[in-house]
Amino acid sequence: MNAAIGKSVSPDGISKMLSIPKPDSFTHLPEIILQVTNLEPKGKSYGFDASDGKMKIKAIFSSRLSSEILSGNIQNLCLIRVLDYTVNEIPSKSEKFLIITKCEVASPALEKEIKEVVEQEESDMGMPLKKPKLENEVKSENIKEAKGLILKPKQEIVAKSAAQIVHEQHGNMAPAARMAMTRRVHPLVSLNPYQGNWTIKVRVTSKGNMRTYRNARGEGCVFNVELTDGDGTQIQATMFNEAAKKFYDRFELGKVYYISKGTLRVANKQFKTVQNDYEMTLNENSEVEEASDEAACIPETKFKFVPIDQLGPYVNSKDLVDVIGIVQSVSPTTSIRRKSNNETVPKRDIVVADETKKTVVVSLWNELATSVGQELHDIADKSPVVAIKSLKVGDFQGISLSTLGKSIVQVNPVIAESEKLRNWYDSEGKETSMASVGSGLSPSTKSGARSMYSDRVSLSHITSNPSLGEDKPAFFSIKAYISFIKPDQTMWYRACKTCNKKVTDALGGGYWCEGCQKNDAECSLRYIMVVKVSDGSGEGWVSAFNEEAEKIIGCSADELDLLKSQIGEENTYQQRLKEATWNLHLLRISVSQNEYNNEKRQRMTVRAVAPVDFAAESRFLLEEISKMKGSQ
Repeated sequence: MNAAIGKSVSPDGISKMLSIPKPDSFTHLPEIILQVTNLEPKGKSYGFDASDGKMKIKAIFSSRLSSEILSGNIQNLCLIRVLDYTVNEIPSKSEKFLIITKCEVASPALEKEIKEVVEQEESDMGMPLKKPKLENEVKSENIKEAKGLILKPKQEIVAKSAAQIVHEQHGNMAPAARMAMTRRVHPLVSLNPYQGNWTIKVRVTSKGNMRTYRNARGEGCVFNVELTDGDGTQIQATMFNEAAKKFYDRFELGKVYYISKGTLRVANKQFKTVQNDYEMTLNENSEVEEASDEAACIPETKFKFVPIDQLGPYVNSKDLVDVIGIVQSVSPTTSIRRKSNNETVPKRDIVVADETKKTVVVSLWNELATSVGQELHDIADKSPVVAIKSLKVGDFQGISLSTLGKSIVQVNPVIAESEKLRNWYDSEGKETSMASVGSGLSPSTKSGARSMYSDRVSLSHITSNPSLGEDKPAFFSIKAYISFIKPDQTMWYRACKTCNKKVTDALGGGYWCEGCQKNDAECSLRYIMVVKVSDGSGEGWVSAFNEEAEKIIGCSADELDLLKSQIGEENTYQQRLKEATWNLHLLRISVSQNEYNNEKRQRMTVRAVAPVDFAAESRFLLEEISKMKGSQ
């Protein structure tokens, strides 16, 4: 029997949904087509009245569908096929409402709302079939030869019934899409540790390296991934031992997967790297299936870029940052030996700049140094744009950035920020003078106040507390004078011009660099010195390295060495050191413990130097006075 049944909306569709308020991944859902009426914004989403021709129910679209409404795909009076939903109650009104989490358009907007059901055609069995009727249609008992009610869409020249459109769309679907319709896919935001079976569809936006560990129960391996769903919600998933071995090669960065049979627990705030209250664990029985035909609906890697001149507040914090910039220079790869396991790892430094006219050094580690780092080295002369996700902000040379195992590096990414930065650099940036963000720390709150005005203490606070920095380095800001510089100390060392490491005299002439494993005919001098600083509470000795010492002395180590080596110019050398004393500076200091002859000693190191902005300093002092008055 070939009965041609043309449905525009599903009779009793709402009743069927109310009978299954929360379908799971194993529930077989009947085809349900509803009409959208009274569509209107509701906060970040859109509400409407869902109609099946007989009943109506208050409904709201999931926020992930807002783009479909804004683009015009979903309109008022259109027909939608419901693929996933939840029915909730409004406790205060004892009323139910519908949340549409997944749907597709079955027909463009109709001219009128479908109101009631009338007899329109007969089947081959002679039984009457019921068909929705338009509100403005003229009722006629004499028109019985009609073979179907024609619903005229607004935007189509050739009239098609909603049933025809539904049938054509369903028939034209790819097999993978039809299969996906049978899945109940949960948004990440809906998951919790007490939930039963669930399936998620997510993109791998970050993949960590396989790591080994050893504890009381023996040795094992572990790795984790960061997953993002269609709403942009993220969660971290971790796999241990057999599961890690099973899924490490299966998970590929950037691909989309269906995942089920995992477990959730409350995230450890100390180690969590995404904004989610829970973290996921996958075991060897978990299911991971690639969803290659549906990758477009899951967003690619999302960046939240921090301008280079605003990195100051993130120094030594647990927060990771994303940065985009124009590559200014790329160093060769060097090998660094870890103190923890004596293992050598590759490292490569790149310098990037952005529209703030500031530069920062980014250290690429491990595979990033040898893969994308080499790619950048090969095209450095073209000044490529690089976008990097998940960087750690350190205080080396004032401010520096380092990649982690989860960091993502994209070269010349196709995003709006990249195009904007490229246009700026080509039009004016390449001719602009750039300054290191570490050397140009501003005393203003917006661009680095944390590095100069947070944790402000007196020198006596540090020197009178010998236990400071015992477990890990402590950081403070001080305002102090350079009161004395020993003229007879070893103030610099001979350094490799490529990697800045110490060089030694090479056999046959030149200088040997252990880091670069090569001879060079020339070397440079870099400061490594101690100076005495003083404030109103006391004094102390601090160590200063090249960039910071240059700001204190006022010239490079090569220039100072030239003054010292010239015959008869000893007074000029002494005069230069004298001119550097009794100048007031803002200093960012790290305090640590060093052991010398089995005796622990406190060591203070200058991490950043900035001149005193007296207007900003006055505002800071007024704020401190206000705090003191408020505490009385």
